Amino acid sequence: MQKLISLQRYSTFLIAAVLTLVCFVIGFWATWVFLLAAVFGAFTLLGVHDVRQDRHAILRNYPILGHLRFVFEKIRPEIRQYLIESDQEEQPFSREQRSLVYQRAKGAEDKRPFGTQEKVYEAGYSWLTHSVEPTHFETTDFRVKIGGPDCKQPYNASLYNISAMSFGSLSANAISALNKGAKMGGFAHDTGEGGISRYHREGGDLIFEVGSGYFGCRNHDGTFNPEKFAQIAADDQVKMIEIKLSQGAKPGHGGMLPAAKITPEIAEARDIPMGVDCVSPASHSAFKGPMGLVKFVGQLRELSDGKPIGFKLCIGHRREFMCIVKAMLETGITPDFIVVDGTEGGTGAAPLEFANHVGMPMVEGLTFVHNTLRGAGIRDRVKIGAAGKVVSAFDIARALSLGADWCNSARGYMFAIGCIQAQACHTNHCPVGVTTQDPIRQKALNVNDKSKRVARFHANTLKALGEMAAAAGLDDPCGFLPYHFMTRKGDGQMTEAADVYTYLREGFLLDDGTDNPIYRERWARANPNSFAPPEAAR
Repeated sequence: MQKLISLQRYSTFLIAAVLTLVCFVIGFWATWVFLLAAVFGAFTLLGVHDVRQDRHAILRNYPILGHLRFVFEKIRPEIRQYLIESDQEEQPFSREQRSLVYQRAKGAEDKRPFGTQEKVYEAGYSWLTHSVEPTHFETTDFRVKIGGPDCKQPYNASLYNISAMSFGSLSANAISALNKGAKMGGFAHDTGEGGISRYHREGGDLIFEVGSGYFGCRNHDGTFNPEKFAQIAADDQVKMIEIKLSQGAKPGHGGMLPAAKITPEIAEARDIPMGVDCVSPASHSAFKGPMGLVKFVGQLRELSDGKPIGFKLCIGHRREFMCIVKAMLETGITPDFIVVDGTEGGTGAAPLEFANHVGMPMVEGLTFVHNTLRGAGIRDRVKIGAAGKVVSAFDIARALSLGADWCNSARGYMFAIGCIQAQACHTNHCPVGVTTQDPIRQKALNVNDKSKRVARFHANTLKALGEMAAAAGLDDPCGFLPYHFMTRKGDGQMTEAADVYTYLREGFLLDDGTDNPIYRERWARANPNSFAPPEAAR
């Protein structure tokens, strides 16, 4: 019996060997059969290799046939995406979400016939409460002014902008298409921490991101260079400066670009030497502690001649954010904006544990930041941006209701330029040329065509946002509040978002009240001079 099972395991190998011999013999009468002999011979040699190698047990036990396992494993995401996945199944974006972006980017019909496919009576379903007296918008070019009292050059930003994606993680053609589309649509393009490349120079407004590697404004030892920063900040195309403390997909994690992957163009944009690994540390060297951060904000504001300065983070220890807010109160220095990145945010590559289990989701992080600033009495001085799987007008409206002043999206705009969610961003083998430095692959991405799609996606999404705001009876989408949204808790039960994501009262952290004890307990332990926890909390 055991011998029979063994024979079955090697049957493919044995059949290939026999066919090789048979075809070789027949080839003397019909020479074209030698071609078949060569094919079966190649399979036979592969089987010999499989039996002799000791790296893969499955190949050793199932020579030739075992390779099918690796083939199916490689194409599994595509098989699932195109043949098995339902419209609502998220991996991480559903087919319905992707299709919506594609349709709006192309200017195609984005309406849905025959009613919703959502399970409206299941827990988790959310909806917008509408008015019996809708309003109307003549224009949907919605804007928010970013710039506090100390800002000399405030920026009127769109409510929907391109989130941080560096040149290097995205291809040259992808960066060019995004920036050109941002120029056409009149909205902002965040550079990511990889510096400003030549491909960012299509005329679109830029948010220059200053990461822990200080790319574009660094000394050769990786430390911050104020003179280089001032030169970049003086550029008219740069409208705001964003200090990156952490990103949603891998908060608290640095990165390294191996020397072998650094091209002359990447080296130029990052202001780094060729032939040396490019390290992006997990934390900044230009400042330490909460006081150091807010003073760095003040330094950049002075170096940029008063352009809006802010920082981006994914919320982790809530007390640490309160340390920063206390430092703002003590120094009188407040950022012009804070971008809250949710752990559901995307990245080209992140350890699975970080992507899945580190950092706070956007909804909770946004609510916490909004209420902490309200409690400290400085919410009116600081605008809040939100990022984390924001691809539809409903996503934007919900974020605005929770306290955001505007939203950013990375993967939404990637879809607009042709991303098919192949999830090969880290392999340099992106099939549509979005996340690759391969010059042949990225040629498939037509900059002129895709830039138009970027602009259309932005315009059509804001048009849909205007329609939702009008349906709610609002004069401005920024008027969305938690009570405009309902969520089903279970059969026959629903709750108003305002009951869960309440706006806490202004200044409550500055008095001796007893309300909101969760906030007050952390506020009491927050130290403006250090992120280290008090001894009692260790």
